[in-house]
Amino acid sequence: MPVTKSLSKLQKNLSKKGKSVAVHPKGRKFERLVRATMREDKIAIKKKLHNDKKIHELTRVKFIQDVVNSNTFKDQPIFDHAHTREFIQSFIERDDVELDELRSKRRSNRPPSTRQVQLQQRREQELKEFRGGFLCPDLSDAKNMEFLRNWNGTFGLLNTLRLIRIDDKGKQVLGGNE
Repeated sequence: MPVTKSLSKLQKNLSKKGKSVAVHPKGRKFERLVRATMREDKIAIKKKLHNDKKIHELTRVKFIQDVVNSNTFKDQPIFDHAHTREFIQSFIERDDVELDELRSKRRSNRPPSTRQVQLQQRREQELKEFRGGFLCPDLSDAKNMEFLRNWNGTFGLLNTLRLIRIDDKGKQVLGGNE
């Protein structure tokens, strides 16, 4: 008989067995329940991390798409890495106004608010990544630029976009999905 691994199927099978008797803490059924519960938790954590990563990547690409489609840069077909570096810098600094406002509102003897801590951590993490190579769309390729300008903002089409890593000096670093 095949072993059931999902928690919902395992609970359903245990409830079918007849009388509802308490499961012994050192019994086989209890061990199966524990393993299935741990597996479900592990899968949920991995799913959440994957979705967070995709949303973060989507936010970056959407920001750069908005900048590239703005009236200032609408006529320019491609951008060099120096322009890309400036776009990334403005992406990292997008919450600086709110962060300064939160710092000024806070009294000197009080701890920083949760929102302020989140913004500071996100900014530091993005700056650290920027020093080593920030993942962003390749703006020096004409076909990639055309695709980026017409991109509808969904996850599915994000895989077709060519991504590169640009460091804080404006140089391309190995990595991305080249």
